[in-house]
Amino acid sequence: MNGTTLGIFAIIVVYILGMVGIGVWFSKKNNDVNDFYLGGRKLGPLVTAMSAEASDMSSWLLMGLPGVAYLSGIADAGWTAIGLAVGTYFNWLIVAKRLRRYSAAAGNSITIPDFFSNRFRDKSHSLLGISALIIVIFFIPYTASGFAACGKLFSNLFGISYIPAMIVSAVVIVGYTALGGFLAASTTDFIQSIVMTLALIIVVGFGIQIGGGFDAVMENASNLPGYLSMTSLHDAASNTAQPYGFISIVSTFAWGLGYFGMPHILLRFMAIEDENKLKLSRRVASVWVTISMAVAIFIGVIGYSMTKAGGIETLSGSDSETLIIKTAQLLSQHGTLAIVFAGIILAGILACTMSTADSQLLAASSSISQNILKDVLHIKMSEKTTMLTARLTVIAISVIAVFIARDPNSSVFGIVSFAWAGFGAAFGPVMLFSLFWRRTTKFGALAGMISGGAMVFIWKYLIRPIGGAWNVYELLPAFLVACACILIVSLLTKAPDREILDEFDSI
Repeated sequence: MNGTTLGIFAIIVVYILGMVGIGVWFSKKNNDVNDFYLGGRKLGPLVTAMSAEASDMSSWLLMGLPGVAYLSGIADAGWTAIGLAVGTYFNWLIVAKRLRRYSAAAGNSITIPDFFSNRFRDKSHSLLGISALIIVIFFIPYTASGFAACGKLFSNLFGISYIPAMIVSAVVIVGYTALGGFLAASTTDFIQSIVMTLALIIVVGFGIQIGGGFDAVMENASNLPGYLSMTSLHDAASNTAQPYGFISIVSTFAWGLGYFGMPHILLRFMAIEDENKLKLSRRVASVWVTISMAVAIFIGVIGYSMTKAGGIETLSGSDSETLIIKTAQLLSQHGTLAIVFAGIILAGILACTMSTADSQLLAASSSISQNILKDVLHIKMSEKTTMLTARLTVIAISVIAVFIARDPNSSVFGIVSFAWAGFGAAFGPVMLFSLFWRRTTKFGALAGMISGGAMVFIWKYLIRPIGGAWNVYELLPAFLVACACILIVSLLTKAPDREILDEFDSI
């Protein structure tokens, strides 16, 4: 390694050691599984807000979104961001407070499967078992995509072989998560959101300077047909504008529906110490998400001017996702202070990935150790054994995820998109009906969960490939099918018992 690379490497190592240190610190505060999986419901409003959104964004914020905007302009990235911003706001507005209150009242539920099972008094544990299985099915490969992203980052930056780089990244994430549990994951996510913000600010400032100033950046972008339009896509090959129609807009906007079913975000709602402070959390989360995504899209626009000015080479295809990495490498050539800033940028990309992977690990772990082993299979364990099982489950899931991520050419963002649709369709409608319709029955919830998850597979692999009007993101049709199944099956089955209705009314 040369001096510049060594300096960046040192900054990232310090950052990683800090995250592990937080895990060690919080390992002393986990007295039982309620602490390990939900932090004892002691999260403050700022940590709740920022950890929820940091765990949501993943490397998509600093790699995927700027890359899409760089290639085709603001329409595709913009409508996705708008959908996500709207979904974020309404999730905090209508779900957060009710779920915090209801999950505590319904048997002090500490996981999403727990809540569904307790909400409907499901003595058969079918709701609990199926929802836990869905979490495992979608979260293990989702976690693998995070490990793969970290491995690719280190491999590209430092010339390290992919497999060792990926394994080291996994060990770090597993280390502080298995030690510190939910409190460690939430605290590190809060810190990582700050690092991500700093990275965005530094890239924008440096990128505008290299691109010739703000006026030059906007002029260069406006000269490309469709680049700054919300109803057109820029086609670089032909230098023309291609229409971005209504179906595409609706399909992309539908990403926002996924928030209602994301276990790692919903758990933050359940964990806040004071439900009356959720209003502050909602404002902080919504503002941060909106501004961060807008800045990330603008970085893609800036990237074109940086290319035109000769600062970075022209990027095509998936290489566009390395725009911020290329910017950091260019910045590092401008002195010692610039190396520090470049290290912060690259640590920000690492933070995006780590903040999502740790939350996914905990959610998947709780589904196996708490819901499947203890609740469904009725394996009796002492409190000490339960804690040990929880930590060992985190490690076991990570080993499987590392195995899945062993291929350096594995798709990161394709997996993220599919898992997002899976959770959004399987859990989102059930969560909304559980919180807002007292007539919802256990069988209706089961029908919605199964049909939503199944329709994601059916639409993606059988219907969407037809193209044309059928080329809609699988989350939207699967979400609608799940809602219809919940409504119809609930009306056709016996109404909930008075105990369930009274509890619903009290919430």
